[in-house]
Amino acid sequence: MTEKTTTVQQDSELEQEWLRQNNIIYGALIAVGVFMAQPFLTATSLDLTARICIVAFAVAIPLLAALMLINRQEAFRHQRSRSTLGATAQVVAQVCAFIGVVAGFWHILWIAGVAVLASGLIGVLVHSAGYWRLERDRPPAH
Repeated sequence: MTEKTTTVQQDSELEQEWLRQNNIIYGALIAVGVFMAQPFLTATSLDLTARICIVAFAVAIPLLAALMLINRQEAFRHQRSRSTLGATAQVVAQVCAFIGVVAGFWHILWIAGVAVLASGLIGVLVHSAGYWRLERDRPPAH
């Protein structure tokens, strides 16, 4: 596994903004996971969707917490860690959190799970389009 650290070069403001946005996302996903898992802690039995929700958040929450700590260190050092393990953890944590949310809503009502799944995917597309548009129209950094 190759790990290398690169110094933030021309657009350190953008790098710092990514760190802030990621920390908001990670913190929100942790809060959602804790909130959604609470009703299942005292349940005498869990159906399939409840078990999927719990396992998904059991994977996601520690990874999200670790990613928040890495982000703080990156912000402190004004450097991004280009760790393959960190990038993998980010994908796994976010996918597991999304699965946990979908399964939790599916547990309540299947159509709610479908709605969260569809709107989550649309939300990713909206964010990507907006981000691409903003960055495309931005003058190049000097």
